[in-house]
Amino acid sequence: MNVIVVGGGASGMVSAIISKRCGNKVTIIEKNNNLGKKLLLTGNGRCNYFNENMDIDNFYSNKDVSKFINDNNLKKVKEFFNSIGIIPRINNGYYYPYSNVSSAIQNSLVCEINNLNIDIINEEVLDISKDNNLFIIKTNNNQYTCDKLILATGGITYPKTGSNGFGYNLLSKFNHTIIKTKPALVPMVTNENVADWKGIRIDSKCELFVNDELVGIEYGEAQLTSYGISGICVMNLSRFINTNNKNTLVIDFLPKTDDLYTFINERNNKLKNRTIIELLESLINYKLLYFILKKIHINPDKKWNDLNIREKDSLVNSLKSYKLNITGTLNETYGETTCGGIDLDEVNANCESKLVKNLFITGELLDIDGRCGGYNLTVAWITGILAGE
Repeated sequence: MNVIVVGGGASGMVSAIISKRCGNKVTIIEKNNNLGKKLLLTGNGRCNYFNENMDIDNFYSNKDVSKFINDNNLKKVKEFFNSIGIIPRINNGYYYPYSNVSSAIQNSLVCEINNLNIDIINEEVLDISKDNNLFIIKTNNNQYTCDKLILATGGITYPKTGSNGFGYNLLSKFNHTIIKTKPALVPMVTNENVADWKGIRIDSKCELFVNDELVGIEYGEAQLTSYGISGICVMNLSRFINTNNKNTLVIDFLPKTDDLYTFINERNNKLKNRTIIELLESLINYKLLYFILKKIHINPDKKWNDLNIREKDSLVNSLKSYKLNITGTLNETYGETTCGGIDLDEVNANCESKLVKNLFITGELLDIDGRCGGYNLTVAWITGILAGE
C-alpha cells in the first residue's frame, strides 16, 4: 500500500513510522528542511511529551474524545516511546526525555524514520484532490499519488514552524466541518494600564468568568506582563475566552491565606508601627503592593490602623479577588496549541475521515486540545499511531 503523510511534525512522524512498520510504502512530504521543528519548542526546550494523569477531563472538544483518549491508546503511546528508546524522566507526573532535552524526542523519531527508509520530500503541498481511488498531491515542484493519505499539517499556532492552518483549507474542500479555530494555551490581554506590575511572578488562584459565569479555576504561578497576564494557570483558561463577551479574570494573590482580614489584624498587633508596605511586603511582592495601593488610592506610608473600614476592605479584596478585565489573548504566534478544528463526529476511531475513504486526519487538525502538561502532544501521538495502523 502506498501511503503519503503530509506534514512532518509530531503526529506525522509517528503515523509514518507505524504505517511503515505495518509493511506499507511510506513517504513524508514536509515543507521544512527538518522534521519535528515544533517539538524543539515544547516544554521550554525539554519536551513534556506525556503525563501520568491522563484523566479525560484534561482534554477539551465539542464532541466526545473517549474514542481517542482511552487506556488502550494511552498504553500504545508508552509502548511506542519504549520502542524508539526513550527513557522518561518523570517530574510531578510530567514526562520528559531523561536527558531533559527536547531534541532527544525529535532525534529518536527521525532516527527511526531513517532506519525504516521512509522517504522524505521537502516540498510545499499546494493542493490535494482525489481521482477515483487515488489521491493526487500537488507540490511546488511535483505531483504525487497515493492509495492512502494522512494529513498531519498542524493547527494555527507557532506559524513560524509551518503551522499556518493550510490543512483546514484542504479539508474544507472535502466538505469537512471546521469548528472555528483560535489559539489556546496563550497569554491573556487586558485594556487596563498594568505596566507597573510587569515582570512579577506570583503564586495565585485564577478564576475566569465569561458574562459573569464561572468557566474555570486554576492554581499556579501567574506571570504579570505589560499587556496583561500569563503563566500556565492563565494559559489553561485561555481557550474559554470569548472576545464577543465580557471576560473577567479574578486573581487571588494569596491563595493559601483564607481570612486575610483577620491575618492582617493579628500581624499588625504583633508587628507594631509598620506601614502597609512594611506589614505585607514579606508576604507579597512589594512592587505588586505599590501597584494595588496606587490603584485603590491608598498611601503606602499609611499604617493599617490609619485605614478606615472601606479602605481595609478594598485592600483585602484587591489582594484576594483582583478583577482584571480581559479583552482577548495574544495571537497564534504565542499560542501552544489550537482550539477547534475538524468535527470529531466526521472522523472514525482510527482517524479515518467518514466523508472521504482512505483519508486520515491527525493531531491539531482535529477538534481536540488539552491543558498544559503533555496533553496536546499525547493527542498527536495517539492520533498518529491510530492513523498509521
